[in-house]
Amino acid sequence: MLGLKLPTDPRWANLAEKSLEDILTDHAYCEQKAATSCISLIQQFPDKEEMVKELAPIVTEEWGHFRLVLAELEKRGLKLGRQRKDEYVNELLKFQQRGGSREGRLVDRLLMCALIEARSCERFRLLSLNISEDVLKEFYHKFMVAEAGHYRLFIDLAKLYGEEEKVNARWQAYLDYEAEIMNKLELRGDRMH
Repeated sequence: MLGLKLPTDPRWANLAEKSLEDILTDHAYCEQKAATSCISLIQQFPDKEEMVKELAPIVTEEWGHFRLVLAELEKRGLKLGRQRKDEYVNELLKFQQRGGSREGRLVDRLLMCALIEARSCERFRLLSLNISEDVLKEFYHKFMVAEAGHYRLFIDLAKLYGEEEKVNARWQAYLDYEAEIMNKLELRGDRMH
């Protein structure tokens, strides 16, 4: 369903479980950045009424997810660590369209958001299936479901504002590029991506 070309190495979930404080910290910041990205899209494209209407509740939902992860850290006596550089997202940003039309740049941003949500969904699925603690399995399953919906929304919005054929071609290019990134990045259990 997600179209990812290179699945995450299943060992990642085991590494993440061993670095629970780190993975929860990184997860919290990912949720915060997702909310911020939606706010940024709304600020830069307020004329895209359907997008604004669809993303406004996502901002609230993502911020709620941030708070849920903070609560999970606190419940476990763990601390929110410092935000780290997200090599995955930084590599994706290199592929993002810079010139061209305003609509083209919007579509590219929406596709990048879709890709990040797709990879997050896939990672949350791995955690929900492989982590040993039942409470965390359920915790991550809920995030997996939410990310799947966000992924779908961003794809639908890209198709709303771009020509479907061009959007599909660009999406495939993003998927190919993302597979190259995943192939190069070190397998680390302290990062969501």
